[in-house]
Amino acid sequence: MRKIYKLTHPKIKVDRLVEGVRHDVKKYVKRERKKALPKGVDYWDFDCKFGNTVETLQEIHLAEMNTYIDQAKEQQVESFCIEIQVKPGHRMKKSDT
Repeated sequence: MRKIYKLTHPKIKVDRLVEGVRHDVKKYVKRERKKALPKGVDYWDFDCKFGNTVETLQEIHLAEMNTYIDQAKEQQVESFCIEIQVKPGHRMKKSDT
């Protein structure tokens, strides 16, 4: 999913727009996690990127998404871009040290 969200609207307040962005991200992640896992895959992992434009996307962790959305709101940017790619995840065994 790659989407550009605008934080300007003539009738809708910024807080409501930010709430909608968070809801979209949460809904997408939940939908992807429900999909059947291929053989040999332990879980669905996500590659996330955030930036003010498509050219300035930087990699972030999924857990940091809300923090970056809040920063965009505080900086009063007109729009920002979010990209989330699903990838298969494999659990690593802990070493005996």
